Amino acid sequence: MTDRTAPWIDRPSLGVALMLGFCALAPLSDAVSKLLTADFPVLQLVAIRFLVQAVLLAPLVYATGQSWRMSRLGWTLTAARTLLQIVGIWLMVTGLIWLPLADAIAIAFVMPFILLLLGHFLLGEEVGPRRLTACAIGFSGTLLVVQPSFAAVGWPALYPLGVAFVFAAFMLVTRRVAREADPLAMQAASGTMAIAGFALLYAFVPRTGLFDLAPVAGHGPLLLTMGLLGTLAHLMMTWSLRYAPASTVAPMQYLEIPMAAIIGLAMFGDFSNPMAMTGIGVTIATGLYILWRERGAA
Repeated sequence: MTDRTAPWIDRPSLGVALMLGFCALAPLSDAVSKLLTADFPVLQLVAIRFLVQAVLLAPLVYATGQSWRMSRLGWTLTAARTLLQIVGIWLMVTGLIWLPLADAIAIAFVMPFILLLLGHFLLGEEVGPRRLTACAIGFSGTLLVVQPSFAAVGWPALYPLGVAFVFAAFMLVTRRVAREADPLAMQAASGTMAIAGFALLYAFVPRTGLFDLAPVAGHGPLLLTMGLLGTLAHLMMTWSLRYAPASTVAPMQYLEIPMAAIIGLAMFGDFSNPMAMTGIGVTIATGLYILWRERGAA
């Protein structure tokens, strides 16, 4: 069982490595979700994603002897974190109905800029002027991706911007809760809370529009893969925030973009237009610069 009385020691290199694992798995999970939107309502996919998480992790918590115990504030923040994760996943999967995978993830990459500001002003985390300037340049690259996407599909291009704001708040809450609870137990608690909420929702809300349900027969392997990839990805992100400040690991997520571009090309034949490619290039270059700065500082 984790010793809650031990002094906290950040381990930035481990936090960075775990965030890189998240960057590899998260866009793959999004790609599987995009495949499934042809046959399932988005909210049902989100519910199945959390069902797999709860069924997979709750037994592991007991098997590894982890504690479910948290303070009242910890449980409150875990509930808030769960709600933010549900909303963020719903926004992203909905945006993927209209947008190429790489474009959607690139648009969402205004998040590190938001996160750096929130981490500085709300948590007192140190943010140097060069890192702040680099993230501002990355934001301009994001705008280059938004413009052609908005011209092509209209307002759905803004769904990933909603993801950016929601997940910035999600990561800050995760950083706070991760210092109190074991990541495995926290993710299991989030999955259990989410399933309880979805059970109430589907029990009392008529099956119309957003709340439709589609049969899962024949889709089991893909649904399970989506849930497993998403669960493991967010576990790695949670662990990364346990061991390093949000302002350190957030820039690592820029590496999601080339991974998403490769997956999108392989699975859907997606090609971004020249302006979007320019924006993606600016965003990646900015991320690599920040990585270099972090390595130099370390």
